[in-house]
Amino acid sequence: MECADLSAYSKKMFVDSHAHLDGAEFNADRKEVIQRARDAGVATILNVGTGDPHSGAFERAVELAEKNAGVYAAIGIHPHDARLFDDVAEELTTKLATQSSRVIAWGEIGLDFHYDNSPRHVQVNVFRRQLQLARDLRLPVIIHTREAETETVELLKSEWAGSELPGIMHCFSGSLWLAQQAIDLGLSISFSGIVTFKKADELRAIAQQVPPDRLLIETDCPFLAPVPFRGKRNEPAYVVEVARCLAEVGELELEEMARITSANFGSLFKLTA
Repeated sequence: MECADLSAYSKKMFVDSHAHLDGAEFNADRKEVIQRARDAGVATILNVGTGDPHSGAFERAVELAEKNAGVYAAIGIHPHDARLFDDVAEELTTKLATQSSRVIAWGEIGLDFHYDNSPRHVQVNVFRRQLQLARDLRLPVIIHTREAETETVELLKSEWAGSELPGIMHCFSGSLWLAQQAIDLGLSISFSGIVTFKKADELRAIAQQVPPDRLLIETDCPFLAPVPFRGKRNEPAYVVEVARCLAEVGELELEEMARITSANFGSLFKLTA
């Protein structure tokens, strides 16, 4: 497949519901990356701050959102970094989340039993605590789960169910059971470039079964560039290809998928155009 001319879709409005633009991978050309996204019709980007909460990573994520129109921020301790969570990290994250109107979600948080960069019991405890904090602040959550579906659902049922708050199951690549559980819990399902991969037939089949009003699209950049950009550094402009894939799966026009996913994002976060 030849690389698409993303500028052809500039009249359509897309949302990248999960990006990591404040990372070092974009230090050389961050402004240009944001401009390319706008040129491709990506009107809104949710920049998700991750990393050591004591390193200034969350402050950078918030600053990026405050300095760029159409960019919002989410902050939270990733399961990889759960071992670094302490009272200071909790106080800092809470302070940033309450002081800046550009922070619209708590995350990404969850469980990652694939890499186990933090001990599993620590991940569980930190995930539970962050769900409680987000609930107290009335912020939607962004969930990361890998090889921990049952444990993730159990914690969401115990700490999030009944909150009447939305959330996002980010970079979804799990089972149909997980998708159904997440939807029952009021979460939306966000698909990344993984859904465009040649061997992702099962994931595309799951995407077909997600209710349209729970669909979101993301890049998770700089990771997981979609076909036809696979192997390159990912960036928000490429979310168009995720939308294109989901449109084909749902037998919709690209413009309609852009409209659906953008409206879903706006509704979830109570944003107005």
